[in-house]
Amino acid sequence: MMKLANKMTTEELADFLGVARQTVNRWIREQGWQTEALPGIKGGRARLIHITKEVRNFVMKTPSMRQRHSPYSIAEPVPSYVSENSPLREIVKVLQNMTPEEQKLLALLLAREGICGFLQRLGITQTIDE
Repeated sequence: MMKLANKMTTEELADFLGVARQTVNRWIREQGWQTEALPGIKGGRARLIHITKEVRNFVMKTPSMRQRHSPYSIAEPVPSYVSENSPLREIVKVLQNMTPEEQKLLALLLAREGICGFLQRLGITQTIDE
């Protein structure tokens, strides 16, 4: 289950929804969404969109979200099946907050090196007690 971050760039939201950046910029103007300038970008062209309840409701009504055939959801919280301090919970948080480009890079790494190579890069050695 994927959740929207509290703030997203127009490009991130456009990629998430599968629409053009210009479409997201038009929605910002038409819907009056709250934005802020992205630090370090000249000309004020890059904006961070505050993902409020109104933005979430609008996004959920877009055709691209209604036609999705995947387990992604931006309206429901992730149910808690593990304890608060579980390493699994931390891994899930990191994966949920990865950009699409970071997800592609991770998928390539796993395909290239497998889970054992991935764990070795993390410094986690696997021991088998028999």
